[in-house]
Amino acid sequence: MSSRFLTLADVADTLNISAAQAYALVRSGELRAIKIGGRGQWRVEAAQLEAYINSAYEQTAEFVASHPFGREESGTES
Repeated sequence: MSSRFLTLADVADTLNISAAQAYALVRSGELRAIKIGGRGQWRVEAAQLEAYINSAYEQTAEFVASHPFGREESGTES
């Protein structure tokens, strides 16, 4: 059974980024997380990570659609 909450190290591993980048995503509010325990350790709910990933896919699709790569705008369709 998978865990409901992930550490920032787990998030970093899943996204193939550094722990510092995962922390920055949380601190900026891009990725929702909670701070728990006396030492204030961050935890990210697995569902929040999936929502973040889905949002990133949507943002990327919008970017690609508005910034065509390798397409000439000659006014004709090929």
